[in-house]
Amino acid sequence: MAAVGNGAGGDSRAAFAQIYKTLKEELLKDPAFEFTEESRQWIDRMVDYNVLGGKCNRGLSVVDSYKLLKGANVLGEEEMFLACTLGWCIEWLQAYFLVLDDIMDDSHTRRGQHCWFRVPRVGLIAVNDGIILRNHISRILRLHFKGKPYYADLLDLFNEVEFKTASGQLLDLITTHEGEKDLTKYNIAVHRRIVQYKTAYYSFYLPVACALLLSGENLDKYGAVENILVEMGTYFQVQDDYLDCYGDPEFIGKIGTDIEDYKCSWLVVQALERADKSQKCILFENYGKKDPACVAKVKNLYNELNLEATFHDYENESYKKLIAGIEAQPSIAVQNVLKSFLHKIYKRQK
Repeated sequence: MAAVGNGAGGDSRAAFAQIYKTLKEELLKDPAFEFTEESRQWIDRMVDYNVLGGKCNRGLSVVDSYKLLKGANVLGEEEMFLACTLGWCIEWLQAYFLVLDDIMDDSHTRRGQHCWFRVPRVGLIAVNDGIILRNHISRILRLHFKGKPYYADLLDLFNEVEFKTASGQLLDLITTHEGEKDLTKYNIAVHRRIVQYKTAYYSFYLPVACALLLSGENLDKYGAVENILVEMGTYFQVQDDYLDCYGDPEFIGKIGTDIEDYKCSWLVVQALERADKSQKCILFENYGKKDPACVAKVKNLYNELNLEATFHDYENESYKKLIAGIEAQPSIAVQNVLKSFLHKIYKRQK
């Protein structure tokens, strides 16, 4: 089988980008639906607008993980195509979540452009577009993986991860949006559960699980790997929560608004755990308010409670725990995959 340009970094990214065009073309010619010119143009624009524009970390992780599992720097053309295709399925899944998420959160911008539902003439058609994006995944998998011995496992994996993510989103919505703002609902266990289900499964476990299935592995044997990746995803989100408050906006590319948005952030649950009665009053009075003076009071309280040091302790502990779990894995190739994930995120600044 001929090799395709897919070495480290840029080559992999170029091959990945090329395969997107092929997949989109196939979807626009799907024989299961009689497209009108207008509906085809709509889908074309909608997919470009929502699937592209991210960093593609999740999708590219499938390719990188598969290479590490195979112990190969270069993949055959067919292997590269299938790995990239599964990577794009994860990017499509992300697009589907984000389109609907932005409507639920009444957001304005996403990835530096208007949220899709805010685009003129789109509005709530975006709900149906989200459903179409989710169905595209099934169409792609059917076209390229039907007949493979792991086809049913792939479908099952995507369904399972989608269910976990949607359930995590529900927990987030009812904890942070429902009725009156109530900080008493926020605690470390609630934060952990939201993060685990809403983010960790589809961002960390799913890419590696796809690579394992491509390699002919049985996911039932990889429960420990799943746990490590979910733990890593939790650590990643805690970093995000920390950077939202303490990161340099110039460097991370956005101004944090978790305090104003009343987010169930790791910092606020740690503060609630540590605060005395008068400090809790400050939190209850100021958290979730847009007024910069209120935000400043919350940040001052975080400093008083020394949450920066608490985070650095958490980061070091998490790293030690994750490394110990990784090094307990019998397969060196699997260890390499997990370490590559961990080293990408450990002590990141953005």
